[in-house]
Amino acid sequence: MDLPAGHVSQRPHPSVDVAAAVLDSRSTVLRWSGAAAALLGRTSDEVCGRPLHDLLIGAAEQLDTRPGMPGVPTSGLVGLRHRSGHTVEVTLRVLPLDDGSEFLLLATPTGASREREPNRDSAFVRALLAQDRIGVAFHDLNLRITHTNATFGPPLRPGSSLHDVMSPQDAREWEAALRLVLETGEPLVGREQRVRSSLAPGLQWMLSLSALRLEDPQGRPTGVATLFTDVTARRVDRPHQELRHDASVRIGDSLDVIRIVQELVDILVPALGDLAGVDLAEAILEGDEPPKSTGGGQLHLRRVAVAAASGNWPDSLLSVGEAVPLMPDIPDVRKRQRGEGLLVPDRATAVAILGDPDLVRAFVPEHGHSAVATPLFARGLLLGSVNVWRTEQVEPFTKEDLELLQEIVSRAAITVDNARRYIRERRAATALQQRLLPRPTRDTPAAETTGSYLPAGGGAGIGGDWFDVIPLPSLRVALVVGDVIGHGLHATATMGRLRTAVLTLAELELGPDELLTHVDDLVQQLVAEAKPQHQDSVGATCLYAIYDPATGRCEMASAGHPPPMLVRPDGTVEEIKVVPGPPLGVGGMPFEVTDLLLEADSVLALYTDGLTALGGRDIESGTQRLVDSLAARCGHTRAPSLDAITCDMLVDTADPPPRDDATLLLARLRVLPEGSTADWEFPGDPTVVADVRHAVARQLTAWGLDALAFTTELIVSELATNAIRYADGPFGVRLIHDEVLVCEVSDRGNAQPRLRRARTTDEGGRGLFLVAQLASRWGSRYRQSGKTVWAEQSLALPTE
Repeated sequence: MDLPAGHVSQRPHPSVDVAAAVLDSRSTVLRWSGAAAALLGRTSDEVCGRPLHDLLIGAAEQLDTRPGMPGVPTSGLVGLRHRSGHTVEVTLRVLPLDDGSEFLLLATPTGASREREPNRDSAFVRALLAQDRIGVAFHDLNLRITHTNATFGPPLRPGSSLHDVMSPQDAREWEAALRLVLETGEPLVGREQRVRSSLAPGLQWMLSLSALRLEDPQGRPTGVATLFTDVTARRVDRPHQELRHDASVRIGDSLDVIRIVQELVDILVPALGDLAGVDLAEAILEGDEPPKSTGGGQLHLRRVAVAAASGNWPDSLLSVGEAVPLMPDIPDVRKRQRGEGLLVPDRATAVAILGDPDLVRAFVPEHGHSAVATPLFARGLLLGSVNVWRTEQVEPFTKEDLELLQEIVSRAAITVDNARRYIRERRAATALQQRLLPRPTRDTPAAETTGSYLPAGGGAGIGGDWFDVIPLPSLRVALVVGDVIGHGLHATATMGRLRTAVLTLAELELGPDELLTHVDDLVQQLVAEAKPQHQDSVGATCLYAIYDPATGRCEMASAGHPPPMLVRPDGTVEEIKVVPGPPLGVGGMPFEVTDLLLEADSVLALYTDGLTALGGRDIESGTQRLVDSLAARCGHTRAPSLDAITCDMLVDTADPPPRDDATLLLARLRVLPEGSTADWEFPGDPTVVADVRHAVARQLTAWGLDALAFTTELIVSELATNAIRYADGPFGVRLIHDEVLVCEVSDRGNAQPRLRRARTTDEGGRGLFLVAQLASRWGSRYRQSGKTVWAEQSLALPTE
């Protein structure tokens, strides 16, 4: 029916009064007949692609219009605009084709119908039979064909019946539909009819069939007129296009390998087949490259995703989690390893390929009659394979189906490989961070502690949050929580450097304010070393606290970090008012120390700001949630383990996943039992050294530590002598008895004691050397005024 562009048909139409056109649902002209070109003087090149209502004259909105076709009536008298400008009055009729997406328009000039009323039917018939894109067939009352123009589909001929050219089943279905039109007079519109040829087995079409009853002037039925179009390609292409679109939208939005392949099989079933399974190389699940194997044997594949149209995966087939059994060394296996797809036209072929009955049971479903399979191949790596079977769908797979599967799977393979690479990189980064973090739980004389870390994105990324528990001399403990700006390896590396610096400075027994000052200097150095575009992203916050179980006192300082929470033994929770200093790297401002006296069994909670932001909360509501959680979980002395508490508080999050890292460090504080310490104050007189020795010896006897009396007296006498010699004023002596025995001597001097090796002729210089030999370790620290020198001895019995 289409004419060449710019060409008006020269075929004579002296008696054809019916013009025809095909429109889409938006009234756009798709095809334009020669009769229509002659009627309006407009070629198909001028009309096709334009809306038909541009040619309509008059109030079309007053006519019976079809929904979805704006401005085009379905029937009635209308005016059409001729090329010369005059109006052509026609009787219009619009009939739907196929599934309603296209429409056939028939227009008869009213003048011609009045002038040649007796010939209207023959003109109409001739016009229809002149079409070459729309099949037309006229049937008599016995449904034998009287006239037809069919050039596609089954080879219809005048005088023949449908049974002559198509399979009995298809002929019966077509004739049943036509008889219903004959009996009821109700037209048939857009019915899809499968037609299989009886002359050429295997040849089939999908036709869109419309039919209406023919009547004589008295209204008696004389036959049936059928109009049909070939929608075979559309029937195949439309689902394929929908499947491609669905795959492009749904695959690729995740970095979870299992989720990607499960989404893949859910897309393929039932759109392409009834059963689908994915086998992946086991190395993929760990982020590693799959082994490059050739031939059969152990392929190290595992089934990771399945989908069934019925909802139930057959028990006999390989299930999720099961390893793929040993495969034979056959050509089809090698083809898959080279990236080639496989089309299995029937069950017998599948059985012949596998050979082994056990493999047949594992891979071939009971009612499977056709299959397609293709490897997951990306960047030269064989990641696995995808297998699709048809069991209920009667049509076997075609070459086009295999090509479609390969197209979709190739996209999915890139996504799977991206996810594998992400797993590998994240595993390496996570391992690095875990190596940089301390053990989650520690038990010291000062406190029971546990810490937990939750990466941003629910595990999708790593950052610079860290915590630390640092045992200090004299049974004290340092608690640290920090948060480096940013995420990723850069933040993790910076965190590692800062944690190392804090550990080193803690060994010098610096106060919290002095330690943060030194770390601040380090961060400023890191800023200076960074590239200009990265300098704004180098920085951190930190909270450093020192707790002494002998006195129950806690000193802390903050570098722009959220204040800690304190859960008292009675269950009350309060935020500790810490004077915040500037974040690390800012410089120029001092850090202030907050000094607290804490009760035994109190729980100190140090955290990063990511914890209060969990679930997308603001700071105020997030802080209140933290208070409520701590009160519910830590508010009594018989609370569960701190490790379980931190896990609950971090895992108990709401969607969406956290945008920032979250870290929580809990410390249940201890106070040494009464009588575990002994303190004395002595004047700075050399004659009191004997009194010091006697006081220490009496206390050791009271503790049942007479075995340590000799070495302890030597240690304390040497330390007391140094205090008298190098410091002015009185000095103090303290003994601490717990897992170890600690001897401390505090004076007002600021000179740092230094160990040296005395020469043979030297009269002094051997005191600290002697202390270092007798004690398991020793050191000194500065106080607000003066210093304290300490020595520690183990209480463990020596092994023989």
